This record gives sequence, C-alpha cells and structure tokens, in this order.
Amino acid sequence: MALKEDLVIVEQQEIAKGIFSLILEGDMVKSMSCGQFVHIRVPDQSMVLRRPLSISQIDTAARQCRLIYRVEGRGTDYFSKMTVGQTLNVLGPLGKGFPTDFLEKGRAVLLVGGGIGVPPLVQVAKEAAQKGCRVLSVIGFAHKDAVILEEELSAYGDVLVTTDDGSYGQEGTVAKVIDNLKEDFQAIYSCGAAGMLVYLDKTFQDHPHAYLSLEGRMACGTGACYACVVKPKQGKNHENVRVCKEGPVFETGSLSL
Repeated sequence: MALKEDLVIVEQQEIAKGIFSLILEGDMVKSMSCGQFVHIRVPDQSMVLRRPLSISQIDTAARQCRLIYRVEGRGTDYFSKMTVGQTLNVLGPLGKGFPTDFLEKGRAVLLVGGGIGVPPLVQVAKEAAQKGCRVLSVIGFAHKDAVILEEELSAYGDVLVTTDDGSYGQEGTVAKVIDNLKEDFQAIYSCGAAGMLVYLDKTFQDHPHAYLSLEGRMACGTGACYACVVKPKQGKNHENVRVCKEGPVFETGSLSL
C-alpha cells in the first residue's frame, strides 16, 4: 500500500558530475523493498508533477533509504540544492520490485546495470549476499568520471566495470563481458538504458528468473493516468501494462521492447 509522508533529508552529496546521493529518513522506509521507487513532490508550486526516483538502499532499522538521481531538469535540480534537515513529501513505496525470496545459498546471481540504472541493484546485491549467494555485478558507463557505486557493490561480491571509451575497467559495453560468461546463474537482475535491456531480454528470454527494471515517463505514478505504458509480448494492440504499476520490474520475454 502506497503511503504519503514527509521524509527528512539526512544526507545529500554529489557522487559524480550531476549525480547525487540523497538519504531520507521516515517510517515509510519500513515498507520498502528492492526494485521499488518513490514519487517525490518538488517543493515549488510551479512544478505540479512529482518526480519518480528508484530506491537504491534500504536500512529499515535506521528508517533510512538512499536514492541516487541524476539532475536532468528543473525538478531534480531543485532537489540537488536542498540541504540536511529539510523535508520532501514522498509518495511510496510504489511499483513491483525485484523478487529475491527464491534465491538459494551457494547459487550465483548476476546483476547488470548501466549508468543511472545501477542504483536499484545495490539493495538486490545486499539481499542476495545475505542469502549466501555468489554475486557478480557487471556495470557499464560512458567514461571513468561517470562510474558510480562500484565500492558499494564490491561489498557484496565481484564487480566488473566497463566504459565505452576504455578510460576505466574494460573497454566496450556490458554485452562484451556477458557474452563471455560461462557460469550458470540462478537469477539475473538488470536496469539501464533501453538498448542494454533489449540485449538482455533477448539473451535471457528463456531464463526462469531473469528480470528487467524499466524507466518510464510518469505523471501519477500509481497507474491511473496510463502515461508510462509498454506493450506485453502476447498482448493485443489495445492492451498495455504500466511501468509504475505492473512494473517497473518485468520478466524477460514478457514485453515487446
């Protein structure tokens, strides 16, 4: 059930150019699960629509969650200028997250992220590691200065980094790494750009536990406005599913990407 609460900013810092880490505190955090998102109101009456931000890390004991966002417009620019002690009106947690209940001790789990799609994978890595899984994260970025969350993911398993220009890690895309992996993974979790998700959807379309987390332009964030629809693979022309409601996490092979 979605809640609405004023959460307190307890930390705000820029972790890469134009990318910020925001830690919020409040009772809502106790209801969050990995892969979900929150819808945040901009404290400016000229901006009516809320901004959706994915949940990167959850600390239920401290009642704190970490959000990682990129400044892309007036709303996120406003967020980046807010300081510790201020509050944000948050609607959430929203959406269907990543399933992890089935994970088994000793099995291997693959996480694949690209750019600002990496943040929601950190909580998945944590939960998989807590279940005794071997976690491998493959994360891709445009260049060295854009690399984020490598250290956080390294706390839960091995991390392979790729950059388009070869300025850090392996040159190329995550596909170059994944095509050479021979291990049998119990589950694959991914989030990133559309092209990367299309590749993963095709590569793991028959895998029983492979998941894609999509981004979508949202208005209400609760499924009422149908602004963030995508088409299911077996659906008719008039049938759609909503990223904010039926997603943002979908099984591979289920969508027409």
